[in-house]
Amino acid sequence: MKVLVLNCGSSTLKFQFMETDGAARPRKLAQGIVERIGGAAAYSFKTESDGAPEEKTLSIANYEAAARLVIDWLQSQADLPAIDAVGHRVVHGADRFADSVLIDDTVITELEALCEIAPLHNPAALGGIQASRKILGEAVPMVAAFDTAFHHMIPEQAATYAISYDLSQKYKIRRYGFHGLAHQYDVGRYAELIGKPVAQVSAVTLHLGNGCSATAIREGKSVDTSMGFTPLEGLVMGTRSGDLDPALLSYLARKEQVDAGEIDGWLNQRSGLLGISGLSSDMRELTAANQTNPRARLAIDVFCYRARKYMGAYLTVLEGRAEAVIFSGGIGENSPLVRKKILGGMEWCGLTLDDAGNENVTGRDGRISAVRSKLDAFVIHTDEESIIARETARVIESQ
Repeated sequence: MKVLVLNCGSSTLKFQFMETDGAARPRKLAQGIVERIGGAAAYSFKTESDGAPEEKTLSIANYEAAARLVIDWLQSQADLPAIDAVGHRVVHGADRFADSVLIDDTVITELEALCEIAPLHNPAALGGIQASRKILGEAVPMVAAFDTAFHHMIPEQAATYAISYDLSQKYKIRRYGFHGLAHQYDVGRYAELIGKPVAQVSAVTLHLGNGCSATAIREGKSVDTSMGFTPLEGLVMGTRSGDLDPALLSYLARKEQVDAGEIDGWLNQRSGLLGISGLSSDMRELTAANQTNPRARLAIDVFCYRARKYMGAYLTVLEGRAEAVIFSGGIGENSPLVRKKILGGMEWCGLTLDDAGNENVTGRDGRISAVRSKLDAFVIHTDEESIIARETARVIESQ
């Protein structure tokens, strides 16, 4: 099956066109990105048979225009086959979607209702879905794959918030967790690299990028994760605060005389690495300023401390059965400094970092723990699109 995978962000559309036949790793045929949708946009597309990307700048008003650009380009490439199906990454499935689902009008209506609890993410995915359905028509089946699905079966004690039980039931408030597609890929790829069935692997996965989350995985399944009802909870992120005292919301609202919506915007868009450093949400810029800018250094230290604290907690949750700590995401894959700050001094639990290996592994799969380490540390180059392509083929073939 030839599957177009679309991953829509707040102003971007990333795609991969893949061929899957049930193999563990679908074959990539083409990939690309459209950036700055809604204005003077830019795109970069390439086929796997031609290493030279096609790059242009032009005005792209909305997701429909971006999706049409991608689909028209794919159909213009003589060496590419026709699109059999489309898989869409959707961040929040709430309690409604516990698994990937074939998209129809009813699913779209339910996704529209979920935009309220994922306003930064679900509307973008919905835009991509509506645009590709309009362009390709009903003849091409489409599947939504959810970032929350991997965490759907975490134990009740991990999913439940200590608020009024009646309120939590009324509004379906629970820990949903996110980045599930990434965590699912990471543990599966680690299992593949060490030659074990994924159902026999227990690990802590740290997906560190502009958005960050940690997950405790027991025997291939998520049993706890740091993001919660929304993607705001948990680790320090690029512009998101992560964990904080909930009383801060009403305190700041009174002091600054603003409403809850304004505070929500601050916590999502003006906090995290950007909020602490006052410089940037980009770890690369903060790392470059680490030696000269005290606030940049503080931002890195807080980021790493929070991740280290969650890692320790999840090693406890796994009751000594964890065999690996796995890093992924833009920061996790590319920042030896961050990985060392998180893993340094962990010999007490059997994890010894290989400093040379840590420095040499960037942007690719690789071991960064010492040979004598009893607990593995790995970097995994996440490929969420492969998971989405396989899920799309599975759902369609099961109908």
